[in-house]
Amino acid sequence: MTPYSKDFPVSWEELHRNARALSWRLLEQGPWKGIIAITRGGLVPAAILCREMDIRLIDTICVVSYEDGEKGEGATKQGELNILKGVEGDGEGFILIDDLVDTGRTAQKVREMLPKAHFATIYAKPAGKPLVDTFVTEVSQDTWIRFPWDMEYTFSTPLVNRQDT
Repeated sequence: MTPYSKDFPVSWEELHRNARALSWRLLEQGPWKGIIAITRGGLVPAAILCREMDIRLIDTICVVSYEDGEKGEGATKQGELNILKGVEGDGEGFILIDDLVDTGRTAQKVREMLPKAHFATIYAKPAGKPLVDTFVTEVSQDTWIRFPWDMEYTFSTPLVNRQDT
């Protein structure tokens, strides 16, 4: 059983719009030396921020914190936190970017590694929100965000014909 009772699909257009909004907020707080993306979720937001903020120095911190779900549902539960690649320094002058802060487990770990980085996410849930410096949209803790890179277009049965409604 998953702790998520709500589903929040995000389109490419919406993600791009929200990442640009995050860029506006971060531009006011600069200047910045560069961006550190938390893989994999932070890679697409990092690309958008780099373009919008004209930042060329990009690095990654590679973290695995979710396990694959059953029946091809994707990553649905947090597993053991595993740092595959870190970065040097304390993060001063850098934006640390991820798509989402959920429970805060990953955020806490990267905060310990880069205590002076400015941590930014597009989406924040209540449990992780205190660990983030800047975010765009808050969603409830019981919401599963479906990012566009995890989805594909398929036929949708009309609501009136669905068995589960």
